[in-house]
Amino acid sequence: MPKDNYIESFERYLSDVKQVSNNTYLSYVRDINQFSDYLTRYLRTDVTAVTQETVSGYIAWLRGAGKSSSTIARNLASLKCFYNYLLSRNIVEQNPVFDIPVERAEKKLPQILTSAEVELLLDQPKCTDMKGYRDRAMLELLYATGIRVSELISLNIDDVKLSAGIIKCTTHDKERFIPMYSAAIKAVSDYINLVRPQMVASPTEQALFVNVNGERMTRQGFWKVLKHYQETAGIQKDITPHTLRHSFAAHLLENGADLRSIQEMLGHADISSTQVYAQLVKKQLKDVYNKAHPRA
Repeated sequence: MPKDNYIESFERYLSDVKQVSNNTYLSYVRDINQFSDYLTRYLRTDVTAVTQETVSGYIAWLRGAGKSSSTIARNLASLKCFYNYLLSRNIVEQNPVFDIPVERAEKKLPQILTSAEVELLLDQPKCTDMKGYRDRAMLELLYATGIRVSELISLNIDDVKLSAGIIKCTTHDKERFIPMYSAAIKAVSDYINLVRPQMVASPTEQALFVNVNGERMTRQGFWKVLKHYQETAGIQKDITPHTLRHSFAAHLLENGADLRSIQEMLGHADISSTQVYAQLVKKQLKDVYNKAHPRA
């Protein structure tokens, strides 16, 4: 295989064999191409002639360029995957990243909204036109279920079970069923029955949420919707779709839900991903204690 094709072959491997998410694919490809450019520009060599010293030098270069620990750790993960691929194809004899220690970035606890801020945000869409009905349904559903924005826009009309008060969410061929509170059920029901039939471009459209053109809502489209209501609500925090997911989990935990149930609803494969919310709640309690206790 010509050396110029190693990265292209790796890209096909990521998409066709590993079937990584689009974000992971883009990150890996960007990191590997940047590394290849570094090798060509500064060392006049290629990806097959890399040693541990080469990788260590690259890390130093990234650090000198002001890259964060998390960015450097991600680059190392990308390189390790790339060289494992080359090793499996007998293109290199060893993985030069194998013994390189990964920089551990300090994990930042996710930002969440207070219950009052959630109520303020959810109250912004006004059901005076079709867009208002749709937007309220999307926001209510996101906070009611804690699903990811990619899962929200992937929902089909058949995934909503209004009579049972649940939605079916399918990710990576795994299904999970998540309940909705009554206000979310009403918002989604009003949208489906009163608005959606007039918004869809075609009666055969399967997407639950559609844009003004009657086609499936996109991530970018929903992002603009959320940012608009953040501004109208006057909330100073930087709200992302994941902020509502984090808030959903933290508020459930604060009100007595167990971690295993939250893990199942969020679709976390590992309980450790869910335990961050326990740390978050503990930190909030400590902050309240320090501010309120007369001797703190």
